[in-house]
Amino acid sequence: MNRPPHTSAPQPDPTPNMTEGWHCLHLYYRVDQGILNQIDQSTRAAGREELAAILDPEHDNAPIRIQTSIVSGHKADLQVLIMDTDPIKIDSIQQAIRSCGLGPALIPTYSFVSITEISEYVPTLDQYAAKLKQEGTDPESPAFQAKLKAYEGRLPAMNQQRIYPEFPDFPVCTFYPMNKSRVPGANWYMEQFSNRYSMMAEHGLSGMKFAGRVVQVITASTGFDDWEWGVTLWGRAPEPIKEIVYTMRFDKASAKYAEFGPFYLSYIMSPQEAIAHLKL
Repeated sequence: MNRPPHTSAPQPDPTPNMTEGWHCLHLYYRVDQGILNQIDQSTRAAGREELAAILDPEHDNAPIRIQTSIVSGHKADLQVLIMDTDPIKIDSIQQAIRSCGLGPALIPTYSFVSITEISEYVPTLDQYAAKLKQEGTDPESPAFQAKLKAYEGRLPAMNQQRIYPEFPDFPVCTFYPMNKSRVPGANWYMEQFSNRYSMMAEHGLSGMKFAGRVVQVITASTGFDDWEWGVTLWGRAPEPIKEIVYTMRFDKASAKYAEFGPFYLSYIMSPQEAIAHLKL
């Protein structure tokens, strides 16, 4: 008996580029003063110009997003945050820093590889309608329709910011990696989706209280780095950074199920300002 040949849908061409969203890389460097002192003054001067050009977000071949900041504390001196569809373009920034005149004195101390995403816990329009009904809002009431229409209007912009984020003009930034717990009695991945969805809805409401004071971008790192997510927060001032992290830790999704990595607090500067501040 002859069998028809197996057919399947055509696969897209292989590519390292993102089809939706961006690759993301957080880089951290420490200035080695001993090595810096050994670099002659002319090489240092040229290196400062090289580094400023490499980190310039307005450069002709710059990644879609690149931001520099100086890090508070001893974990690092310089943070470089990069986003682009092409991971090779992102890596070219890392290699250019390494090979510039100041490269030998800039010692990598930490990095975090991730991608932007729309979380599975972001309610669709139907899920949001179901939530309104669960809260007791009459589907036939004007209030129900008004809330649904307002959410429908907000959702595209919110999802756009999640996968193609604009960096706010805020001076303070903090970054930390995190996991969801797998320990007995607090295993996130053994919870039913409806329970996880409910907990994340509570978590989201806590964060919304900081609108206008904190901008948050969560990037996914499962399969890309040692942690599952990276959280980047920009603050209008330092205090809201502490307040939002403290407030959200009381939500069940965080209090019972979250595991946190190191925190890196930094202050946004132009490349030239950062280079001058670090006395390179």
